[in-house]
Amino acid sequence: MNWDRVEGNWKEFKGKAQQKWGKLTNDDLDVIEGKRMELSGRLQQRYGVARDEAERQIDTWLKSVN
Repeated sequence: MNWDRVEGNWKEFKGKAQQKWGKLTNDDLDVIEGKRMELSGRLQQRYGVARDEAERQIDTWLKSVN
């Protein structure tokens, strides 16, 4: 799946993202609005991971939400 689909259907994927990353608040998810860089930044903040780790987690999640 490509990120454009996630961005275009963020309301659908928002719940799936919160299931995967429980530390993300509803406010976080509203700010993210389907933007990959925002999600990456929020994961770095909430989970204390480096950018490359956040990106790896996003890639893994993308493969699982087909």
